Amino acid sequence: MTAVSVPTSQVKAVRRFNRFFTRRIGVLDPYLGSDLSLTDVRVLYELAHREGLSATVLQRELGVDGGYLSRILKGFEAAGWLQRTPNPADARRSLLHLTEAGHAAFAPLQQKSREEAAALLAPLVPAQRAEAVAAMARLEALLDAPPPPTRTVLLRDPVPGDIGWVVQQHGEVYGREYGWNIEFEALVADIAAQFVRKFQPQWEKCWIAELDGERVGAIFVVRKSATVAQLRMLILAPHARGLGLGARLTDEAIAFARAKSYRKMVLWTNSCLTAARGIYAKRGFVLDKSEAYEGFGQQLVGETWSLRLTAAR
Repeated sequence: MTAVSVPTSQVKAVRRFNRFFTRRIGVLDPYLGSDLSLTDVRVLYELAHREGLSATVLQRELGVDGGYLSRILKGFEAAGWLQRTPNPADARRSLLHLTEAGHAAFAPLQQKSREEAAALLAPLVPAQRAEAVAAMARLEALLDAPPPPTRTVLLRDPVPGDIGWVVQQHGEVYGREYGWNIEFEALVADIAAQFVRKFQPQWEKCWIAELDGERVGAIFVVRKSATVAQLRMLILAPHARGLGLGARLTDEAIAFARAKSYRKMVLWTNSCLTAARGIYAKRGFVLDKSEAYEGFGQQLVGETWSLRLTAAR
């Protein structure tokens, strides 16, 4: 598993909450006023509510050491709280059952636990209690969430239908998120049509990004001159953001331009497109020029950025 860097302030916050909550629920005291440990009572709880568990299943679900669990179970047997019966599906393993004495030992502990939980919430007004319970449920869901499924990303050449999709995405995304009118979609359609009609495969390229087999992004490199490449029409569907695809598309475009020995790459964007501008800046693009203008039904600031691809001589 790849280690994830967590800010120190967040680590301290978790530890502070742990100290607070363990103190409030009495974990550091004799648990529920008994001679049993928290783990002892947790094992009792599982045995009382789930008939016929095996020690293997119990160990896996509680996440406790096998030897530690074995000692707890032997102690329960010695107290007359636990009996083992053969597992009909596997004669090598036993099934665990609480005896009547075991249920009798657990019942007051369960009642005590309910009373302490009620006492924890009782000082709160109903709205606060509901808020606290919802927050606990949310925390449980966040920390117990299954790992995200592996996503399949593919960058490929365009096929029929892709260029129309690029135009459509620009019109829809910029209209919805920035209020740009249909004039912008017309501009993108013109640029895309020119790319197709005048395509120079030796010097230009388009990438279509797929996520789990679905089109989600695109980027273009256009030959502006013998030494200058232009980055155009970077687009990413909203549901595919946050996965690094915009950065990956941009990196592919820059690598292509360098491989073709372009000396510089230029692009035109707008000051309101902060995510795209962040991608460009992180890769060494510099802002050369900005100019206010009225376009696409909005007051905007157009920007020209450039990236030197070869060292100055």
